[in-house]
Amino acid sequence: MKAIRYIETPTCARIIAGIFLVSLNGCSDAWLEPRPLSFYTPENTYVDAEGFDAALAACEKIMFTEYNGDGMPALTEMVLSDIAVEGTTDKAGPQMDIDKSLLPDANLNSPDFTRVGWYWTNGYKAIQYANIVISRIDQATFSSAAERDRILGQAYFHRAYWYYKLVHQFGDIPFLDEEVADPKTDYYSTDRWSILSRLKKDLDWAYEQVPDAVHRGRVSKSACGTLLMKIDISLGFFDDAIRIGEQIVAAHPLMTSRFTANRTKPGTNLMHDLHSVEAKLDVSNTEGLMYIVSYPNAQGSARSQLCRQLLPRIVGVNTPDGFAGIVFTSNVEPQYEINSVYGRGIGRARSTNYYQYTVWTDKEKEDMRGVHNRDSWKSPADMWYNDPALKSRGNSYYGQHLIKNPAMSVEDSIRAWYQWPHFKTFVPDPLSADWNWGGETPMYIYRSAEVYLLMGEAYYWKGANGQAAEMLNVVRRRAGAVPYTAADISIGAIVDERARELYFEENRHIELTRIAYTFAKTGKTCEYFGRSYSLNTISGPGGTGANIKQEGYNFYYDWVTAKSNFYNKGVAHRWAEYKISVHHMLWPVPAAAINANTKGIINQNIGYPGAEHNVPPLQMPTE
Repeated sequence: MKAIRYIETPTCARIIAGIFLVSLNGCSDAWLEPRPLSFYTPENTYVDAEGFDAALAACEKIMFTEYNGDGMPALTEMVLSDIAVEGTTDKAGPQMDIDKSLLPDANLNSPDFTRVGWYWTNGYKAIQYANIVISRIDQATFSSAAERDRILGQAYFHRAYWYYKLVHQFGDIPFLDEEVADPKTDYYSTDRWSILSRLKKDLDWAYEQVPDAVHRGRVSKSACGTLLMKIDISLGFFDDAIRIGEQIVAAHPLMTSRFTANRTKPGTNLMHDLHSVEAKLDVSNTEGLMYIVSYPNAQGSARSQLCRQLLPRIVGVNTPDGFAGIVFTSNVEPQYEINSVYGRGIGRARSTNYYQYTVWTDKEKEDMRGVHNRDSWKSPADMWYNDPALKSRGNSYYGQHLIKNPAMSVEDSIRAWYQWPHFKTFVPDPLSADWNWGGETPMYIYRSAEVYLLMGEAYYWKGANGQAAEMLNVVRRRAGAVPYTAADISIGAIVDERARELYFEENRHIELTRIAYTFAKTGKTCEYFGRSYSLNTISGPGGTGANIKQEGYNFYYDWVTAKSNFYNKGVAHRWAEYKISVHHMLWPVPAAAINANTKGIINQNIGYPGAEHNVPPLQMPTE
């Protein structure tokens, strides 16, 4: 069997470095021409299904990187939303004062700053890999027409998956609809709505061609359908979204009974089962629609680092009488072990009070996903002062639960003291005695639970609140929450339910932005704030003094500032104050991409320096 490898060729790597590199043409002597170091060149790799599956695997690798590793890019989607803020309070630079940190010429791709630039660069890389398949599909030989169409449909999914992200992160952007074989510097931004319309056409076709029975980690029919639902809702095709959703959930019912070996573990519930490593490897799991694949017993794979990124940094929490009280070494008494029970965090994504408290109302008292369930949620107060040095000196706090010191600094309070959904963040590491990172785990990209929530939202936009409640209640009943009635339904109920169900699964900023665009496009009055929005002013007025704090320009800003207890509330520490502005709904296009594009114009988003040079975006042809 031929080995499947992704080959870094001029087709891929040389082209994208902002998005686009300027070609540097030097000597033309034949002896300087590059020669392949193996037989895996584009001409003999992209000739059959195995070669194209290698290109699709490169797309899957980028999906993996978004959700794994130190300072994973998915954290940026969380902290630029309502559910979390940047918790790294020991230095300047991280995305706290967004007015200052999120600028086109800032460092936009670093765990110590932001990963906004990662999405731009890697989104276009994945699009290029998908375009290789799309452009070369009819130059290859396949065992059947169905095999050819399966691969093309999966490539359409990957291209649409990243364009869906990019148009909700950066707005109008260049659209690449074919393989780029040489560096180009003449790109123009394309209207985001016409891009979405093109994606709908591609996915309408892919949904009919890609089978549901695929290897885990590959694109399935239901994955195509879920993404298509989001695009349909974005474009106002609410009935189409509902029709597809009904088909998906009929084939993929929710998991409503306990399963996997976790069902026998004390202090666990169905949510622990559903989000365990075992569940994501279990072929009987009908709920998962698309996964990132990782194998926890395979040496050398990237560790998730979920525990490290999402848990508070408790190492600095001293005893009330001022002694260091916490260690993560192996010599602690077993009953006071922290590493293997919780993990060791550094507090990068600090949960807001909205996500920790207010979203969990009396209707969620029995909700297995919620903060009232102390098997599912944990806090520093569940941990122990475990330093053997305390015991040796006879300190009375040894073995006692942690106590928040009233004199704790603002920096430590932000970073070291908050609750978290343990059932989602805990990942064992069987290959290491040091579990503080969070081991390897598959992850959900899409689940049937989100499909129900999308159907509920589509009914909401149609004004059918009773049917919207029915869809949300399928998820709520499974979790143990009190069902909604039609009178309970508002955009707030829908956004709240997504927060409860999809922590660290959804791109939270993107979905809030999608809703903001839908309000502005439809003109529907947002009953939650009692106002309507317009596409003409969705990013605010721009120009001088663009860091405005005025409500009413877009739903994203209104919602985030209403729900976050940090942004624009005067919360400050010695390095920064938490601030956000209207135009931060969309992110800045990296200045390097704009500056390298010398023969075209890539528009900058309103509110950022450079937007004064914008030109009307191109309209995407439907073919």
